[in-house]
Amino acid sequence: MKPEPGLELQGRYQLVERIALGGMGEVWRATDLRSGRAVAAKILRPELAGDEIFLSRLRAEAANSRGLRHPNLAVVLDSGERHGSGWIVMELVQGRALSDILAERGAMPPEEILPILAQVARALQVVHDSGVVHRDVKPSNILINREGLAKLTDFGISMGVNQRPMTATGMVMGTAQYLAPEQAMGNMATPSGDLYALGVIAYEALAGHRPFTGSTQVDIAFAHVNQPVPPLPDHLPAEVREVVMELLAKKPADRPRSARELARRLDRIVINLPAESWDPREAPTWTATGRIAAAVSAVATDVDSRAVDAAGATSAQPADAAPARTAAPAAATALAASPQSSTPTTRTIPAADRTRTAVANASSPATASTRHASGRERFGLPAGTIRIVVTILILLMLLVAAGTLASAHSGASRDHAVVSTTSSKEAL
Repeated sequence: MKPEPGLELQGRYQLVERIALGGMGEVWRATDLRSGRAVAAKILRPELAGDEIFLSRLRAEAANSRGLRHPNLAVVLDSGERHGSGWIVMELVQGRALSDILAERGAMPPEEILPILAQVARALQVVHDSGVVHRDVKPSNILINREGLAKLTDFGISMGVNQRPMTATGMVMGTAQYLAPEQAMGNMATPSGDLYALGVIAYEALAGHRPFTGSTQVDIAFAHVNQPVPPLPDHLPAEVREVVMELLAKKPADRPRSARELARRLDRIVINLPAESWDPREAPTWTATGRIAAAVSAVATDVDSRAVDAAGATSAQPADAAPARTAAPAAATALAASPQSSTPTTRTIPAADRTRTAVANASSPATASTRHASGRERFGLPAGTIRIVVTILILLMLLVAAGTLASAHSGASRDHAVVSTTSSKEAL
């Protein structure tokens, strides 16, 4: 089967144009005839059709990447075979490969490359948790979309759990420039090897060149094994150089323990978080200010409204009530001048002094009055409510009195009837 525009795969995916060419397959832009969405179709190259080895690798790629879901992974949607060829249909990422960006710019500052590396590390954690080793982490397999989201792609030589080896003994799979030392020596690939490749990408992006070079792929592979890592430029932050050198450690045990740990460490470097992680069992060393400020502002608004009502009541009172108000400002001044209020523990709240003064005015015994201008009585209830309660009580008292009178009247009638009966008998 030769890929060409207009060719339909499974009667559902129609090829539009070729967008990339790899060692094992071609990547085409295609259209899903059912949904109308644009997808990417990776098809085995025509000259490899019928080759069982490459078909097996394509099946393994589909099996290892199927079911993996993460924002930083290109989602595999479908796969199939026909006439000795095979294909994998996946999400179409609208963006550029990191290799093209590095070729254009030469180097990238830490604040740009570290977030990309952290995203790829999170994707690798999902891959490793599913028991798969990517084995081909390199800039050309990292796509950056228009929103700056990184997508890890191409599981063509990945290795899954219980997967039968498809390479001869001593044969090395991977790209020599990003090959971990243990893999260059023919040992089994591990998740730590993917982290080493990510360290090579970090070194290349920060320094503008790869750490090891050679005239042949074999020379480059053995340089990873035997040569020390050249130091990074001194203008880079020390913590950035430290994490890259740990990723490029010769021994897997000296590298970060997992991709998740690496992602968190890169995040701390980017946003300047402290190195230690917060333990929920320990008492916090910080003080929350946002909610307190909001609560104080709400209290200040309520107290200010009461203060305005109190001021109206003061103007309505006779002159002999004025001396009773003079104690409140003095109490408020003493409260504002206390050491606790003058030395805030976190930050100064603009409304704090005004709030303390208003609270002192509202809580001072000298400021209490029997009736405020707002219409509130001694019990804190509106005057209308007091009138309703009094009216109900009066009605209840009237009902009780009426019941008492009715009972007394009925008793008097019975007594009169008895007397009348007795008199009649006496007369007889």
